[in-house]
Amino acid sequence: MDKVITVSREFGSGGRELGVKLAEKLDIPFYDKELISMAADDINIAEEAFQNYDEHIVIHDPLDRQYYHAFSDIYKVPMSDQIFVAQSNVIRRLAAHGPCVIVGRCADMILDDSINLFIYSKMRDRIKRMLILEPGSDEKEMERRIREVDRKRKEYYQYYTGNTWGRAQNYHLCLDSGLTGVDGCLRAVLAYLGELSE
Repeated sequence: MDKVITVSREFGSGGRELGVKLAEKLDIPFYDKELISMAADDINIAEEAFQNYDEHIVIHDPLDRQYYHAFSDIYKVPMSDQIFVAQSNVIRRLAAHGPCVIVGRCADMILDDSINLFIYSKMRDRIKRMLILEPGSDEKEMERRIREVDRKRKEYYQYYTGNTWGRAQNYHLCLDSGLTGVDGCLRAVLAYLGELSE
């Protein structure tokens, strides 16, 4: 495999786990939260500040100067935009080094020549999966959390790309992890990639 693989995912669908397993199987690097610290280093901003903007937009009062960090004295750029630009630069730099798996952060739209996956599943399957990963959690609260994270991802994606998050035409392969589990999705992705390399 000589291309970058991007994984977009609904919260609780197992997309991150799929990305990890895919990278291991293909013996290529995997990037998710690591992009935050790399981008933070690039523009010399504390990693904690990046966490507040991770895959969602934070809208602040434009007159509240504490949320702005100027590239120069002339231009004032919102922190969320600076962070998106920094992460985009890191994603392009990683892609230039060779194949890897990148989860989220609009990587599918930032890169021109990547293989783009979208992982989804029904709400009941995602709740069930998250309750296994986080035992003792309340089912109703988990559903609320899943919907909130998905809403933020959707808004972030649309804001920075102008495209619709989760729309099949934006991806090469969309997979329902509720039907086959993460391992079934992994086998399907590997079969798809095998067809591409022939």
